[in-house]
Amino acid sequence: MAKYVAEVLWTLKDGEDFLKGRYSRGHSLAFDGGIEVPASASPHVVGRWAVEAAVDPEEMLVAALSNCHMLTFLHRARLAGFLAVRYEDAAEGVMEEIAPGRLALTKVWLRPVITWQGAAPDAEQLAQLHHEAHDECYIANSVKTQVVVEARAPNDS
Repeated sequence: MAKYVAEVLWTLKDGEDFLKGRYSRGHSLAFDGGIEVPASASPHVVGRWAVEAAVDPEEMLVAALSNCHMLTFLHRARLAGFLAVRYEDAAEGVMEEIAPGRLALTKVWLRPVITWQGAAPDAEQLAQLHHEAHDECYIANSVKTQVVVEARAPNDS
């Protein structure tokens, strides 16, 4: 079994009023490879107490789904004998109320554009590769969020 670790650190700053909710939601995330990422609650959730330039949990979940799909897709494409030379995605998720006072990311769209060298998969093969990648993606298998893959051609907008 593999173990994954992320350290989260938040500290109340001088002059903030925690009990009145007047404090920055900015914090840091540190990962085992040594990278540290500035993080915050979403501005959509806490308004001015968010750090807009930082990554928020909702963005991280969308990115994790996209990232896992990409890595699994590239593996499946390689096994199928296709040479991918570029993969880009403009992933997007939506937050909705699922019950009174309860919110969730209810849908995530993955919109990958893959550039191939040599023979590219036809539409049916491409759809199959995305299907296999989605089925094998650890993150997609870990969440209830509906994940929709909308593959795009390199010249589509």
